[in-house]
Amino acid sequence: MENRKLNALVRKQETEGRRKLSVKLSSSDRKTALLTGASSGIGYELAKTFAKEGHNVVLVARNQGALETLAKELQRNHPISAVVIPADLSDPSTPGQIREVLSKESVPVDYLVNNAGFQVRGLFQEADLKTQLSMMQVNMIALVSLTRLFIDDMVKRGNGGILNLASTAAFLPGPLMAVYYATKAFVLSFSQALADELRNTGVKVTALCPGPTRTEFASHFGTENSRLFRGAVMDPETVAFAGFEGLMKGKRVVVPGIRNRTLTTVTRLIPSRFLIPTVRKLNEDSFEN
Repeated sequence: MENRKLNALVRKQETEGRRKLSVKLSSSDRKTALLTGASSGIGYELAKTFAKEGHNVVLVARNQGALETLAKELQRNHPISAVVIPADLSDPSTPGQIREVLSKESVPVDYLVNNAGFQVRGLFQEADLKTQLSMMQVNMIALVSLTRLFIDDMVKRGNGGILNLASTAAFLPGPLMAVYYATKAFVLSFSQALADELRNTGVKVTALCPGPTRTEFASHFGTENSRLFRGAVMDPETVAFAGFEGLMKGKRVVVPGIRNRTLTTVTRLIPSRFLIPTVRKLNEDSFEN
């Protein structure tokens, strides 16, 4: 994706009768949230939550049609502005292009929600290397890039927030999904460290660590049929609100649901020689169903 495509989209939005982004989204009485992976699942619900709470939103994902439908819904139901940026975060240049377009239009980002991500299942040695690296790019590198690109402005203003999507997978190794689990462990560790670095700046950092969640993501990858989903599965809207509320309260780590919080606590007490084979069995089960 090239910058001219993003700029063309902005021009298209302006010619459709909307006011300039610099006017609509830099209003002093409304803050703006930039959300990646906003077209479905938890990201979709986070966008709805931010809009419901009175925040303008910049929606980023690959599915332009879904984003435009969501933007229209949010603007119809809430007195906010929604801007769509179709973008592929597996392209290393995308975060910089997003930053450039928003800077050009004088759009401030008060809240950054790094929700985009995907998973690949199977034995690592049999996995396509390009796909594994693409997953690392989306789940980790794009997250770090966007955070670095927008963090300076937040610190200068003395307020802001960053919500990073980790997972309960961040708390343990995951055979048969080795790289995915590792990316989520990175997100959790990075978020906790960054939260400490920014503790006196007015900028909050929260890692949202959901467990099994009923989303298109889970359905697409078949995990909703695994034993993990035979327990207490959470709705994406509940997870999204927990993340939003946690960010606003300045919580560094949010694990929605009593069951998930219990599991993340217990797994720290189980010796890895017992824990890791158990996780593998659960992941094998999800392949078979």
